[in-house]
Amino acid sequence: MRKQPELRLPKKAVQVWRIQNSIDTLFFALVPVVYYFVQLYIFESFYAWLTWAFAGFVVLYGTVRILIWPKIQWYRFRYEVFEDEIDIQQGVIIVRRTLVPMVRVQHVDTEQGPILQRYKMSAVSITTAATTHQIPTLFIDDADALRDQIASLASVHEDE
Repeated sequence: MRKQPELRLPKKAVQVWRIQNSIDTLFFALVPVVYYFVQLYIFESFYAWLTWAFAGFVVLYGTVRILIWPKIQWYRFRYEVFEDEIDIQQGVIIVRRTLVPMVRVQHVDTEQGPILQRYKMSAVSITTAATTHQIPTLFIDDADALRDQIASLASVHEDE
């Protein structure tokens, strides 16, 4: 059996994921708010207690998604780049291990959203004919170096 990949994401990834998950939870929190106003003004016969049940579920969901999930996600995510392949391990409940052969890599991108820009971080996307694999939340210099390394290794295999 092959050993686990050795490289981890920076610890700052946990903070970035917490912010991203907070924004997701805020959108999810609109469900009890909308239900409350619909129940209050449109359908007065709706069950009022459902508003509190939805709100409690959002609080529970937000607590797990913001405080617990990112730490476990960071702990489980690992990657390593070899001469012939990229090894990515990710997942919290179901751990998925992906080997991306260098000969299959079509192109490599770095991308940033506003939150990643704020923390001077970037994500590396590795595209093959079938799908795109991502190594999220690396510092910009590390992401650029990794992108260049993968692009270099992939182009060497194309030439052969």
